[in-house]
Amino acid sequence: MLRNSKSFSSFSVDDLDRARTFYGGILGLELTDDPMGILELHVTGSTPIVIYPKSNHEPATFTILNFPVPNVEEAVDVLIKKGVQFEHYNEADFKTDEKGIFRGEGPVIAWFKDPAGNILSIIENN
Repeated sequence: MLRNSKSFSSFSVDDLDRARTFYGGILGLELTDDPMGILELHVTGSTPIVIYPKSNHEPATFTILNFPVPNVEEAVDVLIKKGVQFEHYNEADFKTDEKGIFRGEGPVIAWFKDPAGNILSIIENN
């Protein structure tokens, strides 16, 4: 039944205008307004991702979107110049460097939050 269904992802924010500014202006992603009062985020190679307002929004405690990039360090530098702040972790087996980049086992990755507190990442795709 669902095998041929074209699925899509969605997540909530507490302020749609701030989300529009962040995803469209700072991250430079394509957005369209939906007549139902939601935003559609268009990412190459996927169906639109729905961003919807929720008055009792609680930020996700996990990564909701991963953006593959050729070079995480370069992407971090660009985003920092645009005002994005990266998360820093300092756990025994999980440490990020001074820029917030994790270079441990697995891919090079850096995490940051949208204005609603949802966690996003840029991940190196070698």
